[in-house]
Amino acid sequence: MKQDSDAVNIPECFISNHEGFLGSIKNAIKDFVVTEIDITGRRVNTAAATPPPDCASPDRKEEASAECQSVSEELEQFVLTLKEKPTKQELSLGSFADKHHRANVHRAVRHRFPFLMTVTIQPEIRVREDPDYRELSHLVTEDEAEDFFRFIDAKVRGSSYTFGPDDDKEHRTAVHHFLSRRFGKLVETKSFTDQGTTAISVRLREQGRPKKRTAEERKEEDVYTAFTLRKENLETLEAISYMAAALGVLPSDFTYAGIKDKRAITYQSMVVKKVSTQRLKEKTAEFEKRGMRLSQVRSVGEPLRLGRLQGNHFDLVVRDLRPQGAADGHSSGADSHARLAALVKEAVENVKARGFVNYYGPQRFGSVKSVQSDRVGLALLKEDMVSAVRLFFTPDDSNDPQNYAKRHFLQTDNAKESLALMPLSKARERLMLRALNRYGTGPDGCTQAWLSLPHSTRVFYPHAYCSRVWNEAVAHRLTTLGHSARRGDLVWRREDTGENSSAQIHVVTDQEEHEGVYTLGHVLLPMLGNTVKYPENAMATWFQERLARDGLDECRFRVSGLKLNLPGCYRPLLASPSNLGYQLQRAACGEGGGEVTANSSRNSDRQQNGTAAEGKRDSLTLTLNFDLDSSCYATICLREIMKCDP
Repeated sequence: MKQDSDAVNIPECFISNHEGFLGSIKNAIKDFVVTEIDITGRRVNTAAATPPPDCASPDRKEEASAECQSVSEELEQFVLTLKEKPTKQELSLGSFADKHHRANVHRAVRHRFPFLMTVTIQPEIRVREDPDYRELSHLVTEDEAEDFFRFIDAKVRGSSYTFGPDDDKEHRTAVHHFLSRRFGKLVETKSFTDQGTTAISVRLREQGRPKKRTAEERKEEDVYTAFTLRKENLETLEAISYMAAALGVLPSDFTYAGIKDKRAITYQSMVVKKVSTQRLKEKTAEFEKRGMRLSQVRSVGEPLRLGRLQGNHFDLVVRDLRPQGAADGHSSGADSHARLAALVKEAVENVKARGFVNYYGPQRFGSVKSVQSDRVGLALLKEDMVSAVRLFFTPDDSNDPQNYAKRHFLQTDNAKESLALMPLSKARERLMLRALNRYGTGPDGCTQAWLSLPHSTRVFYPHAYCSRVWNEAVAHRLTTLGHSARRGDLVWRREDTGENSSAQIHVVTDQEEHEGVYTLGHVLLPMLGNTVKYPENAMATWFQERLARDGLDECRFRVSGLKLNLPGCYRPLLASPSNLGYQLQRAACGEGGGEVTANSSRNSDRQQNGTAAEGKRDSLTLTLNFDLDSSCYATICLREIMKCDP
């Protein structure tokens, strides 16, 4: 067993004692393929090659796609013209015979461009500048005007909208008069003072008893469309942000079972609300240009829930295999290949039989070397909102537009300028910057910035911190208490109570340790939280000291200001792959091309004798296929097999 820490601080505790070997992964995106396994045990891409019976012909699809693209380009140009010089001109978006299709077009245009109004002269839809928006934008900022019109369009019962601080009474009176004159039947307004500043709050008027929705309204609002998303070299949330903007819905209208790797080809199920199957299919060509392919588009009755999956199937390629250590450097090609074949067989058989340490992988902590997500999470748990925001915007060494915008924000504290610099695809960063521009960069403003993110995004960062501590706890547990179940360890035990039975947390006793009732595979360690039980052995003291070191000895694992509550859970110390298979083959000349990623040259400094080209021609390639339960990491399984960071 070896313990150390790598570049992203994942401890190196191994269960098996085989020698392992060297190699590299993700030389090309196609070398790492992840396929979600749904709750029925089926891979979600199983039927991906079978088109639904109502699909349009390829010629019609290309024709429709060209039409949509042409309309979109005309609309963008029309908007640019309006921004430069207001005009009373109109733009025709074309004719739409289906009324549900027309409703989707109206909603999409208004959501993306709140300053436009859409008019139907059946069956044609036209757009022009909304004069009310132009008038309001002269009284408040353009961002506030856009947000207000989105609020009005949404018509969420009981909701309210608050403009930014305004201590000029005459100006507030002008805003009140405008809102009363143009929207008096819909809203009521009032000024309120909080912490020395005054602002205008707008609330939708109560309309008596809630209006019963018509069958048509229910049909439009309760539409759920499921699909399988194949994405390439994209984060899940980045893909969702782009699709939401293109469809004119919110990112929160998309639901999914789990987040998938960025540097990979991944297949996963998703459900989008308020978008019909027809409308989604119309966008498939546009999505393909961004590395996303949709299949199995179908209507369903409900959204997906996070965690509603059985696991993931992995197809991995490890290239340029070499034995560990310099002793094998002078072996002949045949001897070296035979040696590698023996090493691979031993490693795979060991992991099949014993599993691997169930660490959280580096993806859990983010890919930016300068700051990890767990540090953001620690700041949030300490309720230090300003530090958490500044850590969130810490750039890496590159000077791409995203990192340039982050660097500009940290240097200038100017959220408005940084928002203009931030790419449109970076939805989380843009949400934060818009809130910071509106509410300021002090503690209250930073709290509002975090609240602008969806709950699932906010809670990711404290979870990353808890995951880091869990990884360290496992390494300490294996180092100090060994590879067997010990007194005070936690395990699941099924309690039979008549007809029902349920699993309960059980503390291993002295007698159970001596009799070997439980193995290391039964042992659990708690994820930090306010409802979990901690081990009743030396690990209890370790957890207390570890939290105290980070200033969390009194932490309740609640951040009420951000509506976050971390109850905690129990995670098995070991995990095991199922259906594990492998194939060794000699690398073909020129193999391994494609998009090169940052990981592709991690072990290049270990190249033995001869030129790189000669070594590649004579190298072996390992293909691995296996299934893992949800929340288990393929890179960690691979590390147990190879005994190094691939």
